[in-house]
Amino acid sequence: MKEATHTNFEELPLFLNAETLAKLLGVLISSCYELMHEKDFPAIRIGSRLVVPKEK
Repeated sequence: MKEATHTNFEELPLFLNAETLAKLLGVLISSCYELMHEKDFPAIRIGSRLVVPKEK
């Protein structure tokens, strides 16, 4: 797995996709997809994409 390229919170994009979230959390991308589909997880759907606001 690749290391995260972001060094601080301000460098992160406004919305995190599963790939970016996996790098930040240090988990597999498949684990992020499972997490993003959980009812209480703060993921939102934009079109067909699932993303997480960086504030969450």
